[in-house]
Amino acid sequence: MKSQNYSATFTVDQTPKEAFAAINNVRGWWSGNIEGNTDKLGDEWTYRYKDIHYSKQKITESIPGKKVVWLVLDSYLNFIEDKTEWNGTKITFDIAKKGDKTEVRFTHMGLTPEVECYGACSNAWGGYINSSLRRLIAKGKGQPNPKEKADREKVSKKRTTVPKSKRSSIKTAHKIPS
Repeated sequence: MKSQNYSATFTVDQTPKEAFAAINNVRGWWSGNIEGNTDKLGDEWTYRYKDIHYSKQKITESIPGKKVVWLVLDSYLNFIEDKTEWNGTKITFDIAKKGDKTEVRFTHMGLTPEVECYGACSNAWGGYINSSLRRLIAKGKGQPNPKEKADREKVSKKRTTVPKSKRSSIKTAHKIPS
């Protein structure tokens, strides 16, 4: 018997085009540090969550309003024995019109009950897909890990709240001596 890849499906009232745009806005629904572009065929980007999870994805298929496929090029999961278990797996988002609704089917091909990460990873994907991504599509605002997002916003605000009058003195104070 062939094992089942992890999959989650939901429907929303929005159009396939809106679902496609939200899926490609990875920062809007998946928490962690994401570097690189996440919205065009051939884009490579990395995801990092503390020292727990790192992965590098490449968008190998992108059909507007219909499908997005990521190939996991490299990964490191510190909580399992085979730290590179995700390497070579594919993450797919199939989008289809179903009556007056849009169906989004997420599948992590290679994430099966036989692999060590299945329990923790399927639980995490379930939250991000069925809650955060679904909410981003339906309401325009996802729910990446709220605490992580609040921490990032605090850091971002601290960086941008230096008054202009102080900026030149900060630059001067950090000049490398000649």
